[in-house]
Amino acid sequence: MNRIEQRLSEARQRSAGALIPYVCAGAPALDALARVLPVLERAGASVIEVGIPYSDPIADGPVIAASMHKALERGMTPELALEQIASVRERLESGIVAMVSVSLVYAAGIGAFIGRCRDAGVDGFIFPDAPLEESDELVSAAKEAGLTASLLISPTTPGDRAAQIAETCTGFIYMIARAGITGEREAPPEVADRVRALRGVTKLPIGCGFGISTAEHVRAVCEHADAAIVGSALVRRLDAGGDPYAEAESFVTELSTGLVRF
Repeated sequence: MNRIEQRLSEARQRSAGALIPYVCAGAPALDALARVLPVLERAGASVIEVGIPYSDPIADGPVIAASMHKALERGMTPELALEQIASVRERLESGIVAMVSVSLVYAAGIGAFIGRCRDAGVDGFIFPDAPLEESDELVSAAKEAGLTASLLISPTTPGDRAAQIAETCTGFIYMIARAGITGEREAPPEVADRVRALRGVTKLPIGCGFGISTAEHVRAVCEHADAAIVGSALVRRLDAGGDPYAEAESFVTELSTGLVRF
């Protein structure tokens, strides 16, 4: 078991959901990642999703896309993100999963990129733009390195294809909770039926993301799924000014109150 598998397994044993907050490397400052990762763990994160900035992000709404754009302007690179992760890895028990475009992986070479991530302390990957038919080499390379690899299952993915994606994934399933792009919403997503269907084809933990932004949303999702993934709502607070780290800790601590299953 790597750290992602261990943290999600521990949450299951507690009969509680897990929280997976998302941060963009290089936001709200070039050196922010090394500072924010310990804050998120302290606030209740089981796994932390680190977005590696890319000039053409997939499915990201305006908040995350703008954060990535600013991070690139500040000079953030995959190499710098990995350096910052490595600088605090020994102090963290949380799993770290990198959300990374396959374009960045291919540009560096699959084996070389995954090896550098492993050496920095990354525990797994989410490949948001990897088609199922082209994912074998990515997933196999991650597995050989002892890391997990998750692909996305959308609300419009047919059942048979969703089953194939679930079979391909390792670590956890990333189920998109709502159609469209990332961003905050008022109402919690309806995930019960889709989670139930996935439970019939996989034993992996199921994480739900897109539009989850309150403790109520976290509670509603974790009544059915294993983890709630929170992105835009946290990124917006980090980029809002003031003390971003105190704001992030307060917000994630509040989200964590929705993790207990009744």
